[in-house]
Amino acid sequence: MRRPILQRLAEKVLLGDGAMGTMLQQQGLAVGECPEAWNLSHPDKVRWVSESYVAAGAECVLTNTFGGTSLKLENCGLAAEAKKINIIGTQLAREAAGEQVYVAASIGPTGKMLVPFGEMEPEAAYEAFREQATALEEGGADIIQIETMSDLEEAKIAVRAAKENTNLPVIASMTFEKGKQGYRTVMGVDIPTAVQELLAAGADVIGTNCGNGIDEIIEIIRQMRQYADGFLMAAPNAGLPQLEEGKVVYSQTPQYFAQRVELLVEAGANLISGCCGTTPEHISAMAAVLKRL
Repeated sequence: MRRPILQRLAEKVLLGDGAMGTMLQQQGLAVGECPEAWNLSHPDKVRWVSESYVAAGAECVLTNTFGGTSLKLENCGLAAEAKKINIIGTQLAREAAGEQVYVAASIGPTGKMLVPFGEMEPEAAYEAFREQATALEEGGADIIQIETMSDLEEAKIAVRAAKENTNLPVIASMTFEKGKQGYRTVMGVDIPTAVQELLAAGADVIGTNCGNGIDEIIEIIRQMRQYADGFLMAAPNAGLPQLEEGKVVYSQTPQYFAQRVELLVEAGANLISGCCGTTPEHISAMAAVLKRL
């Protein structure tokens, strides 16, 4: 049986999986198609992604529920199916994970802006995140992973909704870009502010994912560690996407990742996984290094 995931994180670095979206695209997901809809229409292909990562050495797999709030699913006409999509998405990951591998349930941004910048009221965001989080718990998740957030207020609402309505621990991860003032989200949130406010909101694990390759993620984690004593999550892209001969490619190879995993551990990461462009080969390469460490 699995120990509680926070207990496991306290012992040694936990290796997560890699990208979901780019793997589904290899299976035929069309550009602009709703990935979460595949939980209902192509469950075997969604399960296969998680099975591939488990076979590569992942100790935690992420659900195909990133855009699973009813607010986000409105874009593909599936708002009414939100609960079902999240439950089944978690069950598919759970089936692939078996009894030993953990399941992290993905919650991404709603795609809408909170007032006063947009029209979404905080109460509406909270309700959407509550609905999703409770469905993810019902599906069998071990931890909720709120990820790729740029609006700190939206991230904090998601954390509170998950903490107040489920019994699961919560990861909160922001996406940063490097500019003249250092690393900030596109909404202008700096690293110290993100760390302090996400912890105050109740996050059990904080971190960063997407938007950067592994070298920048190492730098961000190193800065986060200056303000956080607890668990940190790191999920780099395989570099930034580039268009070659009409196809999106990522430049950072599994070998490139393997050469830098130890630096990511030294920077302070407790949970390491991959984001856009990473593959089972990336996870396998990192697993080999972590085994030696």
